[in-house]
Amino acid sequence: MNYEFTIIVPVYNEEANLQRVEQELSNYLKIAAKKTKILFVNDGSKDKSQQLIEEICMNNSDFNFIQFQQNCGLSAAITAGFKNTDTELVGYIDSDLQTAPEDFNLLLAQIGEYDLVTGVRANRKDTFVKNMSSTIANGIRRAFTHDGMDDTGCPLKVIKTEYAKKIPMFKGLHRFLPAMILLQNGKIKQIPVQHFPRIAGEAKYGLWNRLIGPLIDCFAYLWMKKKYINYKIAKIN
Repeated sequence: MNYEFTIIVPVYNEEANLQRVEQELSNYLKIAAKKTKILFVNDGSKDKSQQLIEEICMNNSDFNFIQFQQNCGLSAAITAGFKNTDTELVGYIDSDLQTAPEDFNLLLAQIGEYDLVTGVRANRKDTFVKNMSSTIANGIRRAFTHDGMDDTGCPLKVIKTEYAKKIPMFKGLHRFLPAMILLQNGKIKQIPVQHFPRIAGEAKYGLWNRLIGPLIDCFAYLWMKKKYINYKIAKIN
């Protein structure tokens, strides 16, 4: 099918959202700036998510899935998606659809000269506590990484796959994707995207894993930055 872009959709207990995910992504495929396919990564859901995912994939040839044996976390789901991508570009969106699939076209329009383009959630429709903890966490990450990004937790990104596959991902480090591209001497950019309140299902992040956990992860990033191996091959015989 000559696909150019793969959208990874991590899923963990999102049965209440998956019908809308199918509809919204199917609508996006009709207007996508690149020939696009969808890859669900079921992170060990305990509800009926897998059943719904298989039905969606059976009815839509542009949809595929990976199912984990057990819950491994968002970083693992994104990593599995990267490793199972065979298109030039890869991106991801959360299955709660608090961001809009059509905004992928805004990111794709910029990816030519950049290696990662990430959204910045404009006019966030979250609670005060969630917004404040995210603002603090992003400020701490910027101080550690110097990546200049205002909203690394935005679940709408496009990455050149050759860069995505080289990211040494660890649990929690999905929040550091722009910084990990910089480690590869890549170029990054952020642009505003739409944001919506969660309509169904339950949020998977609380104060601990939105604020305290990422602070600890910053030290893991600093260790990785010091040890990171980066090279480009000049010639092969």
